[in-house]
Amino acid sequence: MHTVTLIRGDGIGPEIAESAVAVIDAAGVDIEWDEVVAGLDAVEKHGTPLPDQVISSLSKTKVGLKAPLTTPVGSGIRSINVELRMRFNLFANLRPAKSFPGIDVPFKDIDLVVVRENTEDLYSGIEHMVTDTVSESIKIISREASERIVRFAFDYACKKGRNKVTAVHKANIMKLSDGLFLDVAREVADQYPQIEFEDRIVDNMAMQLVLKPQQYDVMVMPNLYGDILSDLCAGLVGGLGLVPGANIGENGAVFEPVHGSAPKYAGKNRANPGAMILASVLMLEHINEKEAARRIDTALTALIKEGKHVTPDLGGSSGTKEMTAALINLLKG
Repeated sequence: MHTVTLIRGDGIGPEIAESAVAVIDAAGVDIEWDEVVAGLDAVEKHGTPLPDQVISSLSKTKVGLKAPLTTPVGSGIRSINVELRMRFNLFANLRPAKSFPGIDVPFKDIDLVVVRENTEDLYSGIEHMVTDTVSESIKIISREASERIVRFAFDYACKKGRNKVTAVHKANIMKLSDGLFLDVAREVADQYPQIEFEDRIVDNMAMQLVLKPQQYDVMVMPNLYGDILSDLCAGLVGGLGLVPGANIGENGAVFEPVHGSAPKYAGKNRANPGAMILASVLMLEHINEKEAARRIDTALTALIKEGKHVTPDLGGSSGTKEMTAALINLLKG
């Protein structure tokens, strides 16, 4: 039996979290859920969006499945997600984006993975007012963090049988910070001769992804570029409703959909549970339940391709519960 921290989240979070739990159970995986509260509900119950119980649970289980959270304005925490990443040193953000048959998008054969450094760059939060009219944000790029994330990308490529890693940067302008990232990427690439390596300037990368995304495979980059390009990749495959995310460190991992909490749809049985279920697939792979992960992924792909029992954003007319039930029927059938 596995023990996993479960955060049901805000807005549509509880509904899609319930879908994920039901699908995992239907796949026959024995999980004891250590359920904790974060986000808006936690503010009401504990006076903080990130109570000690969340930290304690993740410290114990080392694995979390998290639905979307809303960070309250003025809470003192710039983002609950960022706080969790920093607190547990979840240095690698993994965002796979693949095409699903049945989704009307310009490209039908996309299979991309964005590997994003999670702990530094402009997201370090080091900023201040220089004068009343001038602000300054400091971009942090270190050799240690750059080597760690690039090595993660190459190890992931090797593990998953992928053929190429592309380092994304702006070293032509930021010659010291991004220059360091690129130098380190080249050094690490030399240690993986079996994997093709190339680099792309970030603005050119954005253009290439909308012209010929099939030429790319695993892409590794600093924090800000990863935040932007991972959403671009999501758009290529039909939107954030079909893209999972993982935040992984040496001593823990948190898996989540990458879309928001969509409070206006809360409780209306309209939310697409696809990204949450795909996040569960990543989690199951992480805890070595690979066969169950494969079965869920295959069944979800078939359900989306058929198009009869999916939510409106995927071209159907089903609700969250109905789509989940149809997926479970495929798993059990």
